[in-house]
Amino acid sequence: MSEITPDVVEAHGLSPEEYERVLHALGREPNLVELGIFSVMWSEHCSYKSSRLHLKKLPTEAPWVICGPGENAGVIDIGDGQACIFKMESHNHPSYIEPYQGAATGVGGILRDVFTMGARPVANMNALRFGRPDHPKMKHLVQGVVAGIGGYGNCVGVPTVGGETNFHKAYDGNILVNAMTVGIADTDKIFYSAATGVGNPIVYVGSKTGRDGIHGATMASADFGEDADAKRPTVQVGDPFTEKLLIEACLELMATDAIVAIQDMGAAGLTSSSVEMATNGETGIRLDMNKVPCREEGMTPYEMMLSESQERMLMVLKPGKEEMAAAIFRKWELDFAVIGEVTDTRHMILEFNGEVVCDIPLGPLAADAPEYDRPHISQDEYKAWAGIKPLTDVPESKDIGADLLKLMACPDLASRKWIYEQYDSQVMADTLQTGGDAAVVRVHGTKKALAISTDCTPRYCYANPYEGGKQAIAEAYRNICAVGGKPLAVTNCLNFANPQRPEIMSQFVHCLEGMGNACRVLDFPIVSGNVSLYNESKATGGGSAILPTPAIGGVGILADYDKMATTAFKAEGDAIYLIGSEPWATPDHTRGHLGQSLWLREIHGREEGNAPPVDLTLEKNSGEFIRELIEAGLVNSVHDVSDGGMAVALAEMALAGNLGAEVETPGEYAPTRWWFGEDQGYYLVTVSDVEAFQQQLAKGTRDEDTASSGVRRIGTVKGDNLFGVSLPDLREANLSFFRDWMEG
Repeated sequence: MSEITPDVVEAHGLSPEEYERVLHALGREPNLVELGIFSVMWSEHCSYKSSRLHLKKLPTEAPWVICGPGENAGVIDIGDGQACIFKMESHNHPSYIEPYQGAATGVGGILRDVFTMGARPVANMNALRFGRPDHPKMKHLVQGVVAGIGGYGNCVGVPTVGGETNFHKAYDGNILVNAMTVGIADTDKIFYSAATGVGNPIVYVGSKTGRDGIHGATMASADFGEDADAKRPTVQVGDPFTEKLLIEACLELMATDAIVAIQDMGAAGLTSSSVEMATNGETGIRLDMNKVPCREEGMTPYEMMLSESQERMLMVLKPGKEEMAAAIFRKWELDFAVIGEVTDTRHMILEFNGEVVCDIPLGPLAADAPEYDRPHISQDEYKAWAGIKPLTDVPESKDIGADLLKLMACPDLASRKWIYEQYDSQVMADTLQTGGDAAVVRVHGTKKALAISTDCTPRYCYANPYEGGKQAIAEAYRNICAVGGKPLAVTNCLNFANPQRPEIMSQFVHCLEGMGNACRVLDFPIVSGNVSLYNESKATGGGSAILPTPAIGGVGILADYDKMATTAFKAEGDAIYLIGSEPWATPDHTRGHLGQSLWLREIHGREEGNAPPVDLTLEKNSGEFIRELIEAGLVNSVHDVSDGGMAVALAEMALAGNLGAEVETPGEYAPTRWWFGEDQGYYLVTVSDVEAFQQQLAKGTRDEDTASSGVRRIGTVKGDNLFGVSLPDLREANLSFFRDWMEG
């Protein structure tokens, strides 16, 4: 065994203070295996040591929540004895180093988190952030990530139904790849990870263990230095065909009564899966490392425990069920090995070649892992640090149509056709909508459908972390309402830079405060998630810190998918209405929030001003009102107003339906603010039966429960242009960015 020197400790990512805690926990010096296990379990990626304190403040409960944070994924009741199981995770650092495998294994890992709980995965989503398109590495990174997501999801046979992709120089040296999976299970067939039953066999199933991904969790818990490429061996390699076999084998075994507990081997592989199972079951665990299926010669216990080879699971079975389980896994051509047993020692004991090579009490590894209250600055101090001042001196648009054309061609708003054509969105034949405000996927064999959305506006979170956190939740809520879904619950992926910097920790704390308040008001609890810190780079050509990016994955339910709404204009002559707050009774000349807007950035090159405020009561009322209108069949198309304001929302509706619109600016408003302002809580709808619509409005204003939102007619679906720009010109601008970039 190697001698444990201060250099060895530092190489394992432990501070001198943390190493003292290891010595105290063991009452002796660790050997290298034990040090490696402490290293990964106490990494930021596995222990949440900088974030646990604040995550505890988030709302996680509702009558329909079956299982909140703490398990592999969140579980919600969707009626009729069925549950929806879902989670979102990051694979940021690996995707920057090796974009294809980094993104592919991100998809594979999140699929396992969902099917390990008994669900059949039915949909994948993603949230991607890249740096400047003209950065020398960026085209390669985008191509690799998109190919990796498509390659894995398509081969495993789960549809990729939506997501979001943004570009900003803050991600030049550290891209973000967040993957989300949604699955369906029966409520009486949900599986958990608590290892119980002293003497019960622990079995290893799936692929063999190799040397890929060793120290992946530690690598994901540190900044990028100049040596990013040297970390390539820490990136795992995925095999979607094996994953497909693993899904089918696990679901077949789950249909029996053999499984006591099950856990996928994700970050930190065999270490985290075994520690979490024993900790959750308040038991101990003994593993015989000679029985671990290995694909490489001479692997040591250190390598086996820290490998992050993909497509592997750990299970606790009922005694006597081993042979039946082994037969299932053999049928699916997967490894199956009994490698240990559950004990009553509350210790993790590893044996190799007849010797004990690790004996660690489980408490210090998991429940008693370090937890830090990192210093952070106040919201006012943060605003001063970030240089956020009120927006002044806003020019008027010289030509709304010309500005719209430029916006629709910018990387953040350009058509994602080049991306989504690489994803199979229709496999399983239950996908009802992609490319709208939310993806909609039928619950097979029922009239129900799930509405799924991923959302975050990092530029808002940077300018005002509290309002940005609120807005991320509110936009997911709005997108689900816009297709007719009732929002039920949230998963998240909290991507931030170095938490040891007080201004970065301030972003984290205040974003979470905003998210928590939004979830409470909107009755939209957080049931699962992931934290990814240290997303900053000192690598050549990289920026420093990413923008604070708390990506939100929202899930809702449609009782009857025949009533689903879409964004496309449907018929010439339909009236177009804006639904939101009621500033019109007393004209508010500041309506149209341009601070941090895409119009200001793309047309004038200015990233200035505060983020738009979010009125959570308005969000709730407007969302409920929109769902009423959709349920009653009174609106033909619905689209929420977000990036680029009303002008962009109208353009997206027009392009989706291949119909133009005639609109005019109300006399009391400045055209730029009216059309490009990014006010929150607004929807555009089209209506063919105006009289029936007006009757519903009158009813709504009398019903105190719905507290009807403000409604204003702004135009008519008509012709083949918008703001004087022809639809073919608008479409060409919208398609040009990715086409020209990827073909250039």
